[in-house]
Amino acid sequence: MSILVDKSTRVVVQGITGREGAFHAARCKEYGTTVVGGVTPGKGGTTHDGFPVWNTVVEAAAQEGANCSLIFVPPPAAADAIMEAAATGIPVIVCITEGVPATDMVRVREFLASTGSRLIGPNCPGVITPGQAKVGIMPGHIHREGPVGVVSRSGTLTYEVVHQLTGRGIGQSTCVGIGGDSVAGTSFVDALRLFNDDPETHAVMLVGEIGGTAEEEAAALVQAHMQKPVIGHVAGMTAPPGRRMGHAGAIIAGGKGTAEEKVRAMEAAGIHVCRSPAEMGATVEKVFRAG
Repeated sequence: MSILVDKSTRVVVQGITGREGAFHAARCKEYGTTVVGGVTPGKGGTTHDGFPVWNTVVEAAAQEGANCSLIFVPPPAAADAIMEAAATGIPVIVCITEGVPATDMVRVREFLASTGSRLIGPNCPGVITPGQAKVGIMPGHIHREGPVGVVSRSGTLTYEVVHQLTGRGIGQSTCVGIGGDSVAGTSFVDALRLFNDDPETHAVMLVGEIGGTAEEEAAALVQAHMQKPVIGHVAGMTAPPGRRMGHAGAIIAGGKGTAEEKVRAMEAAGIHVCRSPAEMGATVEKVFRAG
C-alpha cells in the first residue's frame, strides 16, 4: 500500500504541449510512471513528443483510464484546469503551476468540496512514491524506497531532506510537496492523516516554514491522533522581522506565523524539531533508529 500515487497510477498531463509539460511528462515516464498522454484544447488528435493529445480530460479518462492529472497550465487558466479534472472524476490532481491567484484558489477549493478529488498544490513539486510512480518535477534519482514519509511546503527542502535520508540509507514511503501558497489543496493535516493510516510509513518528516498556521494545526493533529514519530523543521528561522520571505504563504500577520511560535507548538506536541536544515537527515535517523 502507498498513498496518493503507485504503480496503478495513470497520468494525463494538462498543458503537455508547453515546454515544461512536455519535458516533465517525459521525465515521469522515464521514471516508470504510466503517462497516458496529455490535454491541450484545440490540439486533440495530434501527438507531442510521442504522447497522444486530447482536447479534454474526459477523453483521456474515457480512452486511457487516466486516474491522475499533472497540471502545467499557465496561472490564468490553472483553476479551470483543476476544476475540469475534478469534474471528470480524477481522484488525484497535482498542480505544479506557480502564481495561481488566491481568489481563483478559493473558488477551486469550494468546487473540490463537492467532488471526490484531492488536489496537491498548486505551486508544488508534486508527489513521488519511490520505485512506483513520480508525478511532478522532483529529481527521481535521489529517492529510494523505504519507511519514512515526507511532507513539505518547500520544494527545495523536500529535495534536501530526501538527499540526506538517502545518503544515510533511509528510504521514503511517499514524498508529498504540498506547496507554499496561502490557499492550497492538501494541508499538513491531510497528509499526516494519510501517513498515519499507511502501514508502509513508520515515521514522518514534516518541513514547514514561516507564515500562516499550518504547522500549528499539524502539531495539534500529531498530539491528538498521530501514532508514528514525527520530525519537524521550520524554514525561515533567521528571517528578518517584517520581511516577506519566498512563498506566498510565508507571511507573518499579527504576530502569528513566526518560526519560534511554530517550533513551540511542534515541540509541545511531541514533534522532534531540528532547527537547522543541515540536521534533518541526522535527526530522522536518530529518531527512527531509536524507535
